[in-house]
Amino acid sequence: MKLSGTNAGTAAFLRCALALFLLVPLAWREVRRVGARPLRYQLMDIGAGVLLGVDMVFWAASVLDVGASVATVLLNVQVVVFPLLARLVSGTRLTGRFVLMVPLMLAGVALASGALGRPQAGSDPVAGVTFGTAAGVTYAGYLFLMRLGGGREHTVTPVCVSTAAAAATAAVLGGLWTGIDLDPGWPAWGWLITLAFVGQVLAWLLITAALPRLAPNVGAALLLLQPVMAFGLGVAIGERPTPTQAAGCALVVAAVWHTGRTPRKHRRGAG
Repeated sequence: MKLSGTNAGTAAFLRCALALFLLVPLAWREVRRVGARPLRYQLMDIGAGVLLGVDMVFWAASVLDVGASVATVLLNVQVVVFPLLARLVSGTRLTGRFVLMVPLMLAGVALASGALGRPQAGSDPVAGVTFGTAAGVTYAGYLFLMRLGGGREHTVTPVCVSTAAAAATAAVLGGLWTGIDLDPGWPAWGWLITLAFVGQVLAWLLITAALPRLAPNVGAALLLLQPVMAFGLGVAIGERPTPTQAAGCALVVAAVWHTGRTPRKHRRGAG
């Protein structure tokens, strides 16, 4: 997204719109094979897509304010929100470990953003943490709704419907906020097409299939691969987070990993 050089609205809208070129024919084939998805779940998919569209616009704005590496770590406030939603709606129990780790996660987010300590030169930590937190909250809502509606015979259709709803939401929010450039030129098109096909189509098909099979805290913890790799890629393309921000990122990753891992005695019992 950062390499494309586009604004937040353009990146959020085009990654979803371009993904539909692959998702629509795949979803059509799936519907012909297993039948239509029940209306109740389609409505969940649409609601999830609206949240995803808001998430993508805010996350893209956060990338521009604090960099791709730090913004992707900030997105992991969803690790706090996702289990809380599961507790409120479906009664999933919160572990004592989760309650103890939440303050450490939030402290790490504050350090990573630059809101505490010294921020990365040229960044805007206040705007970055605001947009990143908003993205994380709406992202958690998206994951939760997709988990509720998943685990059935449809895998592609919910991703297609939610992506279409996200594209419409990003078009409205991004259009009003930053404007949308439908002719960003090359190499922007190349980066956005890659983002759509890899980050939107392939990644979400895999995530949607996996989430219903996992406990909420485990699913959220496994998604830590995203910020770890994004931090490395951000450094590779020239971002230079300060030592304080790097420490905050490490604290977030460590706290979430500790929250999501299975206690040793449980592993022995399962064995």
